[in-house]
Amino acid sequence: MNSQDRQQDTNGAPGQAAPHNVRRRRVFYIPGYDPIHPRRYRELFRSEGAAQAELSGYELALSPKQTSGPYGWHVSAQIDGQSIATDFEVLVWSDIVRDSMEASIAGTYLQLVRTAWIYITTGTLRRLTWLRKGPVIAALYPVLMLLAQLVLALLLAAGTSAAFSHLWGVVLPVGGVSTVLGSVLGLALAVRLLIWFKRLDGKFFAYYLMHDYAYSAASYGANPPELEARMTEFGTLIHDALLDPNLDEVLVVGHSSGAHVGVSVLADLKRMGLPTQGPQLSFLSLGQVVPMVSFLPQATRLRADLQYLSEQADLPWVDVTAPGDGCAFALCDPVAVSGVARPAQQWPLVISAAFTQTLSPERWKTLRWRFFRLHFQYLCAFDRPGDYDYFQISAGPLMLGARFRGREPSQSRIDVPASKYRSVRAT
Repeated sequence: MNSQDRQQDTNGAPGQAAPHNVRRRRVFYIPGYDPIHPRRYRELFRSEGAAQAELSGYELALSPKQTSGPYGWHVSAQIDGQSIATDFEVLVWSDIVRDSMEASIAGTYLQLVRTAWIYITTGTLRRLTWLRKGPVIAALYPVLMLLAQLVLALLLAAGTSAAFSHLWGVVLPVGGVSTVLGSVLGLALAVRLLIWFKRLDGKFFAYYLMHDYAYSAASYGANPPELEARMTEFGTLIHDALLDPNLDEVLVVGHSSGAHVGVSVLADLKRMGLPTQGPQLSFLSLGQVVPMVSFLPQATRLRADLQYLSEQADLPWVDVTAPGDGCAFALCDPVAVSGVARPAQQWPLVISAAFTQTLSPERWKTLRWRFFRLHFQYLCAFDRPGDYDYFQISAGPLMLGARFRGREPSQSRIDVPASKYRSVRAT
């Protein structure tokens, strides 16, 4: 059965319930711009999966991975009377992220100036404000926070210099010596304060977010060579999985910045041609920030991949965001807002995780102002789950296309072309 026939079988005839059609699945998870070891995602799946299973009345059991390749784990599930075996693998690029975060304090401030210059002078920042204010505020946050830290350091330097000069002059008037010594002491304390701020970035996230935005903006939206090479490796791993006749579905999950990485990896795979026999290939994007890259002038590769992937009838693509996630471009069709949608577009299906409805008032109150935690809520349990359940999607009996068959896109979907730059790379 080829992938198109399998998709038709997955969907079933109009008006019929989608069949329970997954016994074995392989999931490839692409993280966002994250320097953390991938075990973080295993532990998140273990704890949150157990919570969701208890809330929803099914069973999930984790065990060591049973496949070769990247870091991962195995999940045995009992859902709706069906037994499903799923192997998860994390497509790691955290080493690339760590390398990109090695800039010194001075280097980070240079990144700030250059990144702000790129987004402002290209008109990208202004166009992004046409969409959602949340991610734009998130993008401005590290700029404002780092500038605030610098101002405090300069005030400390000036205050220390003035106080030292005054006290020294009272005790031992020596002309300009006191001014020089005071300036040196003030500068030293200012540097120490900036170092202290950087050490506390696990609470402030200013340096982390600045490096994140700077990484994409450095080449005006084009992928850096090291990321292109890693994406080729990702494509090889996914292609090899598609050759396994024992699998029913290969599901690629791209979270945050991992969503646009996944778009390009899958577009490359599809252009090369998928195996005629084998599992269904599906794509789930979560909390995507695609416009932050696709709106940049040199993002011609990404825009071409968005356009191409959106027209592939046999590769289901579901995009899940939520207005409550201030770090994502919630309910923005990444293809349409990037200005590359054509009449042949079929994907993605843009739906909302609707945090205010799928989380109880008590739970929402607890999480509402924890912005970075909410950006990971897509991978977590909901105490009032709707049709979006990450654990049933990734480890349950239904293929992605079948689970959302007949689902209408969110009525609040934003599909107005907003990008100034719409050229695509020839493929």
